[in-house]
Amino acid sequence: MAEMGSKGVTAGKIASNVQKKLTRAQEKVLQKLGKADETKDEQFEQCVQNFNKQLTEGTRLQKDLRTYLASVKAMHEASKKLNECLQEVYEPDWPGRDEASKIAENNDLLWMDYHQKLVDQALLTMDTYLGQFPDIKSRIAKRGRKLVDYDSARHHYESLQTAKKKDEAKIAKAEEELIKAQKVFEEMNVDLQEELPSLWNSRVGFYVNTFQSIAGLEENFHKEMSKLNQNLNDVLVSLERQHGSNTFTVKAQPSDSAPAKGNKSPSPPPDGSPAATPEIRVNHEPEPAGAATPGAALPKSPSQLRKGPPVPPPPKHTPSKEVKQEQILSLFDDTFVPEISVTTPSQPAEASEAAGAQEPGETTASEAASSSLPAVVVETFSATVNGTVESGSGAGRLDLPPGFMFKVQAQHDYTATDTDELQLKAGDVVLVIPFQNPEEQDEGWLMGVKESDWNQHKELEKCRGVFPENFTERVQ
Repeated sequence: MAEMGSKGVTAGKIASNVQKKLTRAQEKVLQKLGKADETKDEQFEQCVQNFNKQLTEGTRLQKDLRTYLASVKAMHEASKKLNECLQEVYEPDWPGRDEASKIAENNDLLWMDYHQKLVDQALLTMDTYLGQFPDIKSRIAKRGRKLVDYDSARHHYESLQTAKKKDEAKIAKAEEELIKAQKVFEEMNVDLQEELPSLWNSRVGFYVNTFQSIAGLEENFHKEMSKLNQNLNDVLVSLERQHGSNTFTVKAQPSDSAPAKGNKSPSPPPDGSPAATPEIRVNHEPEPAGAATPGAALPKSPSQLRKGPPVPPPPKHTPSKEVKQEQILSLFDDTFVPEISVTTPSQPAEASEAAGAQEPGETTASEAASSSLPAVVVETFSATVNGTVESGSGAGRLDLPPGFMFKVQAQHDYTATDTDELQLKAGDVVLVIPFQNPEEQDEGWLMGVKESDWNQHKELEKCRGVFPENFTERVQ
């Protein structure tokens, strides 16, 4: 009996949701056609515009701050490697070895302290500031739906009153529904009317506090780093004085660039003496005015010939109000994504035709490029099964709902605030599908069905609902 009762409650709830959606859709159509008036609140609309602008600016500031922190992390690693190199080449009998080692340790600590303070005083504050926006944005969207319900109830009550044949029972019920819808809407409207202007005014203090913190931390960091650099310079000056009588020269490497037209390379001396070999002085003393050879090309640094790994994209903002410090620090670990060149099956055929038309002894530009740069070639094939081509998309698979687009996984718990919303737990997988009416989709919201519900029931109408996109992460 209890099970039958629960099924009846569920069926009644689904029917109520469907009826509510139909009523809202009908009301919106009538309003767009001009057959029904729409309740307008210009002051609230201005508050919503300010809210959206504030959210956009805050999101951009968070993204740029994360990029800045990633750059600080990269500079810390580069500085650490450079100091390690100095320790390796610094011989034990040279003066100032212990001082140089201590300076390197202080340098590393200073970078770590700077990065940590930026996280504590800027990034965590930024995440807390942005953490309040998803909830308010959800309430703004819900207020819009309740406003449509209120307008629909008002129009229904007015139509019953103006009807030629009046039904007092229906009029009384419609009046009751109108009062109820008006009460729900006004409660949400009053709260937002108070919160949105307060949130908009708080942005000034937040921006001032954030940039003052960053500017102060950077100023102190550069002051302390300047002292360490001066100490290191004093150690190296002492080393230079002790070994100033020695001459340190490095033979220049030949340039791999072709000489310019009209310039001939000087021929080496007949006796093979090293007198013509150019030298680079390591003490950076000024060269004589006529020492440079006209037209000589400088050798290229090996770092200029190697393309570095692509920079990983900044991490996605999590809407949680409390962000753990170790989670933020782990966002800056270096990752490397290799570059892969993809070749379709049609390209080898074209290449073979071009090779057949080539004269013997000629070398095409593509062959020259392929001989110097390795590439990973991925050939794509399509398999034909029973006369139909299988597609990589899941839209046509029988185990997925109609119109399936992609999968997302909930990163945080989300409590549904309306009957047409999904209740999510962290780790839930949701199958995203398109809205039946694209005009009903609010910005930042997706339509979907939880994978567990779909696998169990296979009933789209009962299981689907809307959910906030920024509470999830795309997995397929």
